[in-house]
Amino acid sequence: MPALLALVFSWSAAAEQTVDVTIREYRFSPQEVRIKAGDTVKWINREKRTSHSVLFPAENGLESERIFPDESWQRKFMQAGSYSYRCGPHEEMKGIVVVE
Repeated sequence: MPALLALVFSWSAAAEQTVDVTIREYRFSPQEVRIKAGDTVKWINREKRTSHSVLFPAENGLESERIFPDESWQRKFMQAGSYSYRCGPHEEMKGIVVVE
């Protein structure tokens, strides 16, 4: 039985994935990401001089720290749903994570 549990655990851990969202030219790309519960989204700032953040207004303003050029921030999504976000300092930058 312990071997079976170890197999199930290692399979579920291996099934999780990380999806990258690039920040460039004041845009999130891709703007919409579809993932499964347990997956992670990683935002990577590819701007030359500008910092950004990832702000989730519907979640009491949950916000990443500032992401400076060539830095990243990531979040694991455990529950199904739609998670709209925007850049804290640049409100016109918007995206959505859909967790299925």
